[in-house]
Parts: sequence; structure tokens; C-alpha cells
Amino acid sequence: MWYVITSVVALAALSNACTPSITTVSGTHAPSTVCSGAMIFADDFEEFDLEKWQHENTLAGGGNWEFQYYNNNRTNSFTHSGLLFIRPSLTSDQFGKSFLTSGRLNIEGGAPADRCTNPQWWGCERTGTPTNVLNPIKSARIRTVNSFSFRYGKVEVRAKMPAGDWLWPAIWLMPAYNAYGTWPASGEIDLVESRGNKNMLHNGVHIGTQEAGSTLHYGPYPELNAWERTHWIRRSSAGYDTAFHQYQLEWTPDYIKFSIDNVELGRVTPGNGGFWEYGGFNSNSNIENPWRYGSKMAPFDQKFYIIINLAVGGTNGFFPDGVQNPIPKPWWNGSPTAATDFWNGQAGWLPTWNLNSNDGQDASLQVDYVRVWAL
Repeated sequence: MWYVITSVVALAALSNACTPSITTVSGTHAPSTVCSGAMIFADDFEEFDLEKWQHENTLAGGGNWEFQYYNNNRTNSFTHSGLLFIRPSLTSDQFGKSFLTSGRLNIEGGAPADRCTNPQWWGCERTGTPTNVLNPIKSARIRTVNSFSFRYGKVEVRAKMPAGDWLWPAIWLMPAYNAYGTWPASGEIDLVESRGNKNMLHNGVHIGTQEAGSTLHYGPYPELNAWERTHWIRRSSAGYDTAFHQYQLEWTPDYIKFSIDNVELGRVTPGNGGFWEYGGFNSNSNIENPWRYGSKMAPFDQKFYIIINLAVGGTNGFFPDGVQNPIPKPWWNGSPTAATDFWNGQAGWLPTWNLNSNDGQDASLQVDYVRVWAL
């Protein structure tokens, strides 16, 4: 009898044994032990856990001269009914319209959570003028930079994209330590990006809410970024703003695969020449390969953290000049007064956001859950 009991206990222990994973983790909310196939990070947004998610606080415009001011308040980021909302609002709602053209905004705070997170591109202090208004939109960008970073694993985010002209939602990953140098040398993984325009055409193709894309950014310098070789899009005639979808990443030492609703969107499997050869950089003998001592997956062989944000506009070309939209694009990407031109066109884009209906949920990036598993 004792033998039978002992055997049952031994089998149960064996079935619950942890098989070590090649996934590695760090951060305040990272598990101490990583078992193969185990869930290593999750948030169902029953509450807004600010230990898991740290807000960015900056006027920098994401490096693309976007028009939003990222900050931490419950107008722009909150949880409700098990969902995370990243919601845009007008900066003038807080400061008044005249402040945009004459005010001085210094966002450096004394508390640790109120510190400016990006001083680049006048990100901590700006003064508005009639030709260069202060960031006219407030929004939010949250990240797990302190709480959770990982190398290799499976990610699934169930989310609903926002609707509203010139809104730019994104769920993505950035390197925790820039092991190979500054962007894009250490890589960037864009799980999903979309555009909020419901009826925008570029060369006859819908590129607004009907399009979602995934991208890898990598290269030795910003001027040498081979993202176009690792960029995939999928179109949905219903629009990604009308329902929740599962955005998925499978990241291994051999390949990176993106999927939407369990249907593969794109995959990259670099050869022995790694991303240096995959990106076509090997034809340039004057530039050193920053990944030459990494694995074939470098720069995607280091830990990354998760970011969720809602941007607006910008001048980097994500919203191309010459698009067809019911209300024409109010700025051009080479304009030195792009933010002012955008703001002056509010009669066209603001009604499409429906901020006064249902707490602006239509214009919000909504996230049901974020889940990460070890390989």
C-alpha cells in the first residue's frame, strides 16, 4: 500500500516538474523561476496596476514630431470593466486654447513618477508660439521598463484599435539595455500598429482602420534601417476598430513570427549571416556589423520590454502626404508648422473622435489582456 502511495506521489511530482526554459526574464514582476510553457507575465486589467505599467511623461513626440503630450492621468489612461483604455484628449481642455500659442509648459516633476522621461526634442519643456503651438493633444504611453523584460517567448495581446482621424495606436517592444547600441542597432519589435482614419486611401488602398501591421526595425544607424524587409500588413474590410483581435508574437532563437487571430502574418528566419545579411547591410564594407559577436538573431537575442501607446499625427510619413480622406490631411510632413496646421484643422478631425460619446471609447485604444509565455 505504501509503495502504491509513494509511486502516485512520485508521478504527481514528476508531472509538475519544471522544465527549464531558454526564455530569460528580469524586472520587479518577473518570475524567479522560468519553466517551459509557463505564463511569465499577464494583465487582465481588472485594475490599473502602476507597478506593472510605468507611464512616460514627455513632450518629445516619439521621435516622429507627433502631436501628443504623454502624461499620467486618468483622462488618458484608465481601466474599466476589465479593459485598459488609452484615450486622447485636448491639451486646451486643461490649460485653455490661448496657452497653446503663448504658454510655457515644463513637465519635470519632483516625485519619481512625475519625472520627465525623455528630454530629447524639447521633451521636458516647451513654449508655445502662434506658429509652433504646444502639443495640442494629451495621450498616454505605458511600458514595463522597470517591471518586466524578457528574451524569447510567446506574446498575445487582445485589443481593439481606435477610430478617429490621425490617431496612431501601437503595441510594441523595445530593448531593455541597448546591448548593440542606440536605435535601431538594438532593434524594435512592433506587434501591431494601425491608423484611426475610417475612410483613408493611399494609391487607392485603404490604409486606415482597415489595416494592421507588424514590423521589425533593425540597422547600424537610423539612416540604415531595413524595416521594409520585415514589415507585414493585413487588411480587414470590417476594420480593426470594430472588434477585438488577438495580436501574437512567437520569438525564438531561430525565428520571429507575427500572427493575428492565430493566422500567420509574417515570419523572418535569418540564416547564418543573421540580420546583417538579411537586411542587406553586408554590401556596405565601410560600416562595422554591430551584431558580429551576437547570435544569428541579433539584435533580437536580448531582453525587450512592452509598450502600449496612442500617438497622434507626426511628420515621419506614417500618415503620407497625398492621402485621400473625407476631410483632407491638414498638415504636410515637411512643414515647419505641422502641429499648428494640425490644430487649426480640428473642425475636420475632432468630430471623428466622438470624445463626447461614451467617454470617448471609440477613439481609445482598448486592451483586454496582455499575456506572455516562456518557450
